[in-house]
Amino acid sequence: MERSRDWMEQAQNDLEHARNDMEGGYHNWACFSAQQSAEKAVKAVFQKMGAVAWGHSVADLLQELSQSHRLPDGLHDAALELDKAYIPTRYPDAHPSGSPKSRYTKQEAGRLIAYAQKIIEFCAGLLS
Repeated sequence: MERSRDWMEQAQNDLEHARNDMEGGYHNWACFSAQQSAEKAVKAVFQKMGAVAWGHSVADLLQELSQSHRLPDGLHDAALELDKAYIPTRYPDAHPSGSPKSRYTKQEAGRLIAYAQKIIEFCAGLLS
């Protein structure tokens, strides 16, 4: 069953969650949710193409997608930065000291949210 609409709806919901977390001071969770939103948006495109999208790396997924679609300048670099928020935003042992809550800033969360928004917009364009 083709469920690209469901994947994109969840991507947009995750992005809204990221924005709410950023405003609430949960910057590590905002960064993680931004990564998740971008991942789900790219997976929506694969779903629409009838292809299997495996893994959690937005950069790897976009690299695969670039075989059939031209990526806008800077999108792959944005994905690389988003991918860095996949694990260390959640696990204390990913950093030499301190919890993830103490390692992420509002500025960083805002930047990753903006990157995720660009990826969602790119993917939405491919889906239309």
